[in-house]
Parts: sequence; structure tokens; C-alpha cells
Amino acid sequence: MATITKVSPLAPARFPDLPQLGGVRFATAAAGVKYAGRTDVMLAVLDAGTSVAGVFTRSSTRAAPVLDCQQKLGGDNTGPAAILVNSGNANAFTGHYGQISVAEVTKAVAETTGVPEARVFTASTGVIGEPLPHDRIVSQITDLNAGLSGDAIEAAAQAIMTTDTFAKGASAQVEVDGKTVSIAGIAKGSGMIAPDMATMLVYIFTDAGYDQAALQGAVSAMADRTFNCITVDSDTSTSDSLLVCATGAAGVDATGNAGFDAALERVMRELAHLVVRDGEGATKFIEIRVTGAVSDAEAKTHGLSVANSPLVKTAIAGEDANWGRVVMAIGKSGAAADRDRLSISFGDILVAEKGWVSPNYREEDAAAYMKAQDLVIAIDLGLGSGAATVWTCDLTHGYIEINADYRS
Repeated sequence: MATITKVSPLAPARFPDLPQLGGVRFATAAAGVKYAGRTDVMLAVLDAGTSVAGVFTRSSTRAAPVLDCQQKLGGDNTGPAAILVNSGNANAFTGHYGQISVAEVTKAVAETTGVPEARVFTASTGVIGEPLPHDRIVSQITDLNAGLSGDAIEAAAQAIMTTDTFAKGASAQVEVDGKTVSIAGIAKGSGMIAPDMATMLVYIFTDAGYDQAALQGAVSAMADRTFNCITVDSDTSTSDSLLVCATGAAGVDATGNAGFDAALERVMRELAHLVVRDGEGATKFIEIRVTGAVSDAEAKTHGLSVANSPLVKTAIAGEDANWGRVVMAIGKSGAAADRDRLSISFGDILVAEKGWVSPNYREEDAAAYMKAQDLVIAIDLGLGSGAATVWTCDLTHGYIEINADYRS
């Protein structure tokens, strides 16, 4: 596998200080699934009564852990729960062996922690098509259980990384019924990022209580506005999993609380942005704002067409204000567009309008703007009230270097 030596230039200065949450404890281990000399397994154990909601990839080649988690969601949530994640091997496209691996890991976690097997959720990330050496993971579970700690969430974020160059975390605190509740989340993701649910692996925890069915509906809707609005390379993973766990340890029921829901969505959006900022080889973070579309759905179609265009992304990598490539991407999207109503801006610079370059446009202004690390491309279609925002990164030679020898 390609060795990642440089931290993304778009990375935050450090891992954030996340609040310690009641009702959840973490532990990590170095099982040698693929990597040497680093942790690659994470265990989280949650108190009885924790509500768990999830969203997963819609890939037709979903990994065995994804299929197992999908079957378990929505069941009895009176008992404790556990999450076991390994990096280095995706346990995807491994046939019946993949199911055996999930069963063996799940059984071992249940026997060691006392969590019912139906409440053990697993995930695997890494190389596709190679059998998971689950015995290496199973051999670590006793030590993982013994090492569980409420303040080990940063270590958990590090253990689930693959080609990530930095661990990703985000948090929020909000008042519900006069009490402060906390939300903390971690994510991994750097390549094979094109949303069809959420993409990558994401685990978010709160000490608020929340009805499971209501939480499931809220999380699904929020994923559409956050993780489903990012793309690095247009490729959807076999293993994408998002779990949100509400332990209720704070003694507050946040079901349907608008302030809590807004805070949860902010955490999800921040984690989604961090994944883009760690896009393989990325040097630019790009926000694409689409307005004036026939519908919100068509606005998103246009936005993703621009975000996924290799020509747009390489132009941005080269700091080339080639707005013609944005025009191209809009025209090919399949959603409604009218050349003579279209306008395009780079930041505050109006580049094109009414089917032609803006009369006040100066190439040197746009060229100077393209040197920034964070860029905004605004597109107004002039057709309706539909709007959407998507986020992506540029496409550099670094992406090729990482992925040309990913398995070696």
C-alpha cells in the first residue's frame, strides 16, 4: 500500500478537544490486519438503552459487515451495544468467508463484553477482495475490553484510518430542557469518496436520549444534506457506514428537539468537510453553490457534475480559472439548463452571464482568486428556486501516486 507521509495542507492544526460522553467507552489495538506498527482495531461499548441509527452505502457490492449492520438496525435497544472496526482490509467481495469473519468477530465481542450479538455492529475498511484475517482481531478482543476508557475517542479515530493523513473529529454542545448535552463524532475517509448515503466510516455519539425510529429518520435526512453532498473522486465505496448512537446518559430526551438536531447536523457537516479536506492528494477545498435550478434535486445533480469533473478538478489544481470547464460540466449533467440564463462566479468575481463572458470580467482577478486554498464556485441557472451546495477537492498527481500502488 502506498505510504502516506505528508499531512494534507487542508488539515486542521490538530485533533479537536472532544467532550467525554457518558455511556460510551473506547479501546484500540494493533492486530496487524495489514499495517505494521500502528493501531488498526477500534472497539466502542455503549450502555444499555442506547439508540443506534445508521445509513450505509447503496453499492451493489456491499461488504459483509455492511449487510450485517443493516439487518440489525431497528431491533431491541434495551441492552448494551458495541461497535468493532478494523482498518487495512474491507472484508468486501470475499464471498461466504466474509460472512464467517463477521460472525466470528461478532461472537467474540459478545462473549467478552456481554453485549448481545444482535447489538454488535462491525465495519471493515481497506483493500477489497482479500479474506479478512479475523483471528488476528479476535485475539485482541479480551485486551480491548480490559482497556475500555471514556477518554480514548481520539485513539479510536486514529485506529480506523487507512490512507487518511489525519484523524478526524468534531463535536457540539447544546442545551435541551435546561441541561447541556454533548455530541462527539469521528470519521475516516480520504479516497473512494462519492456519496450514496454517507461515504467512508463515521461514528457519532451523544449522551442525549433519542427514540430510535425518530433518530433513524433524522439521521437519514441529515446524511442527504451533508455526507451525500461531498465527493473526492466519484467512486462509491463498498463499505460506507454511518452510525449515530444516543446513550441517554445525560438524562435528557432530545427526540425531535430542533436545537439538538441542528447541532447534530453541524457535526455531520464538519466531519464531511474534513473528509474532503483529506481527499487523496488534495490541495484545494471547493464549495459549489447552485441556485436557480428547477428543483433542489436538479441543483444537486448540477453541483455533483461540476464537482466530479476531472477537467474542472485538474484546472483548479493548476490554479487555472478555466470557467469554460464549469460550463461544460453543467451542460453534460442531464439536468435542465439554459445557456442564456446561466451565470457563474468564482468567489465574488462574476465570470459569465447571459450565455457569454461577463463584460467586467478580468482574467487576472480570477487567476489571483484561484490561488486560495478554499474556493467557492457559484452557479445560478435562472430557471427556478432549486438550490444545493456540494463540496469537493482538486485532483492532483498525488491522487495517482496513492492509488496506483494501493495494494502493493
